[in-house]
Amino acid sequence: MKPPIRIGIIGMGGFAGWHHGIVARLEERGQANLVCTCDPQPTAFAAAQQTWRLTQRGVSIFTDYRAMLEACHGQLDLVVVPTPIQLHAEMHEAVTAFGLPAYLEKPPTLDYQELERMITADKRARKSSLVGFNFIVERPRLALKERLLAGEFGAVRGATLNSLWPRPTNYFLRNDWAGRLFVGGRVVLDSCFGNAMAHFVHNMLFWTGGPELFSWAQVAAVRAELYRAHAIEGADTFFVETDTKAGITMRFAVSHACAGSSTHVETVLCDKAVLAYVVGHHAEVRWTDGRVERIPLEPFDGLMENHLEYYRYLRGEEARPVTTLVDSRPFVALNDLAYVSNGRIAAIPAGLVTVERDDKDQKDYLQVAGLGATVEQFLGRGLWPGANGWQRSGGEVVTPADLSRFPDVIRQLAAQNPLSAGPA
Repeated sequence: MKPPIRIGIIGMGGFAGWHHGIVARLEERGQANLVCTCDPQPTAFAAAQQTWRLTQRGVSIFTDYRAMLEACHGQLDLVVVPTPIQLHAEMHEAVTAFGLPAYLEKPPTLDYQELERMITADKRARKSSLVGFNFIVERPRLALKERLLAGEFGAVRGATLNSLWPRPTNYFLRNDWAGRLFVGGRVVLDSCFGNAMAHFVHNMLFWTGGPELFSWAQVAAVRAELYRAHAIEGADTFFVETDTKAGITMRFAVSHACAGSSTHVETVLCDKAVLAYVVGHHAEVRWTDGRVERIPLEPFDGLMENHLEYYRYLRGEEARPVTTLVDSRPFVALNDLAYVSNGRIAAIPAGLVTVERDDKDQKDYLQVAGLGATVEQFLGRGLWPGANGWQRSGGEVVTPADLSRFPDVIRQLAAQNPLSAGPA
């Protein structure tokens, strides 16, 4: 058996805890070895440290990631960076300065200029960094993409994403950057589109990419309407339409302003069939001749599978990581152009928003009346919410040439919101 991958993890709280749990399990299987970790307040995670058995495993603990890298870089094969969005770039810079690759949680950044600096910095590493968009590695997804590329379903004509993920009102109090545009002068853009459901947005660009298997659609034009129902600085509801350079029109309806069950359906419209990928449940191919092909999706631990796949790449068993920083360009550009197109974030009319109490989890959720029908009309007919009573005139059509407007637009959005502290 090949030696385990030697790992450092920056952080213990938040999603870093999930990575600690995965690495501990993989260490028991001889796949990984956690060498070091850090947190500004490690004593706040004393119970977690006992659960992870850090002392028994001989893990070195630091209070600063720079000190950890300085002391341990020679013992590491990779560093996991599951930290707030606005810290990814500086931490990736520090990791790659020692020639090490990073496992970056998604999104790598939501600032297209910062992404380019990260791509440049990544060239210093011995291996390419991975961006943790978890679902690309799914075997049924890859098999369907191969069939798409082989032409089995005919030409791709369009694609849609229906992604409604209820989040309680206290979700936006989970940390100091939740729902924010800026923190400490740094771009955050925490939102359903850019963060929580970024996996699914990135998946859609994957479906429509080509001609290689690991390819993503290139954005040619974007129009968007952004809304908020919660009292936040950013947006909690996105309606986005994009044309790709290959001439495919894609529509995305993504929101946290909902209650009840989650919905994550990725649909690809082809000449001979319609593919529907119901994340976590099943995939379906509906042929134009009436045939229906149903593909069950087995239980899938995305974080575990991405760790294992990345280890295989680091050992030389795979040619590339599943998603690189370069592969993230279309997603970051799409996210940024949605803000440029919109120009402002509109409040959903108060008369459409109700508070729904979940007695089971004792949490409150905001529900927008008629959201499901509004989503269906947009995805199916291209009818925008602004034309459907949401008091919005619609965003302008923008192209990648308009990305230069992005910094000013985000500052203007922050200045328009009375809840915002601005970019300072």
